[in-house]
Amino acid sequence: QVQLVESGGGLVQAGGSLRLSCAASGRTFTSYDMGWFRQAPGKEREFVAAISWSGANTYYADSVKGRFTISRDNAKNTVALQMDSLKPEDTAVYYCASRPSGYGLWLKDLYDYWGQGTQVTVSS
Repeated sequence: QVQLVESGGGLVQAGGSLRLSCAASGRTFTSYDMGWFRQAPGKEREFVAAISWSGANTYYADSVKGRFTISRDNAKNTVALQMDSLKPEDTAVYYCASRPSGYGLWLKDLYDYWGQGTQVTVSS
């Protein structure tokens, strides 16, 4: 049974930082790409950032480029999302997801396992 468990969400003021973490179990972590997605109320779930199985390749949505950093620790089966210079429009539930390694890190439909999500709220 694959499990992805996110942590680190919370309430922060605009301009502040948060670090999300996702712990994975149940599959060979190093065989899978990992991604972060988010969903705001009334909106579709959208891509935020992703990292390839080795960590060699990363990809970011334009809206977070230069502010967010994704990383992974294959020895600990974890992936993190460092979020700096947060804006109110970053408010959403953030989801960790995994997929078999391949093309198109940003493609939501290729991710086959998802965590339960963690709330991030940025106040103005």
